[in-house]
Amino acid sequence: METARIAYFFQAKLLLLHVGEKTEEKEKEILGILSQIEHNNLEFSIEWKNGKPDQVLLETCKTSDIDLLILGALQHENLYQFYIGSIARKLTRKVCCSVLLLIKPSKERVPCKHVVVNGLEDEGTALAISNAVFVSNALGAKQLTIVEEIRQKEVAVNIEDDKSLKKASIQKERLRHREDSRVRKLLKSIPERYLENLKIKTQSIFGKRGYSIGHYAEVVRADLLVMNAPKKIGLLDRIFPHDIEYILSDLPTDLLIVRKNN
Repeated sequence: METARIAYFFQAKLLLLHVGEKTEEKEKEILGILSQIEHNNLEFSIEWKNGKPDQVLLETCKTSDIDLLILGALQHENLYQFYIGSIARKLTRKVCCSVLLLIKPSKERVPCKHVVVNGLEDEGTALAISNAVFVSNALGAKQLTIVEEIRQKEVAVNIEDDKSLKKASIQKERLRHREDSRVRKLLKSIPERYLENLKIKTQSIFGKRGYSIGHYAEVVRADLLVMNAPKKIGLLDRIFPHDIEYILSDLPTDLLIVRKNN
């Protein structure tokens, strides 16, 4: 039901994919759920396919030109799930389109009020921010916070006394100003009509990328976290976690991973 509701807000066609044998009972159950949706003009179709869930979903997203894959996900993963990988994690790494992970889907809609998006210096960040603005408008969110994660090593000062503390503070302020200016330039490319109903805030945080923004989203109780997709995630990234791996293993809220369609 949550998936259908999101498709309606995005004014998109919904493809429901059931991996497994088609039965009259299953079809009746799915149609029963759809009949309860308040938006009865939603365009949708149902497909039934056999095979391994992750492989079927990956292939369908590619052949059907899917723009967004919506999945339920575990909020907290244990050690085994982290290294072996859940279906949601595998798909997040390999799928050709953007992915929305829902940790608390509900029958009754919970209004989206606050969206957090990463603003780190990366070629995919402009797309992530523009998507965050679009999603905020579609879901009726009133606040969008762009978080600029700054690595602590950029403040290369050992704090030993008042003088070094002051120097570190000055450096941090300069970095905040630099990041704010960069993000403001990105926002200028977005049409004003999409920004006028949004309260937009920039927030610089110092710490480990991925972990810091996930913690921030949890502390401010964001309804949605938007991240740009990593360029590459492999075995080494699971041993030495990539930025987004911290978030995937301990989701602070619903997560939208923005990827430019291949």
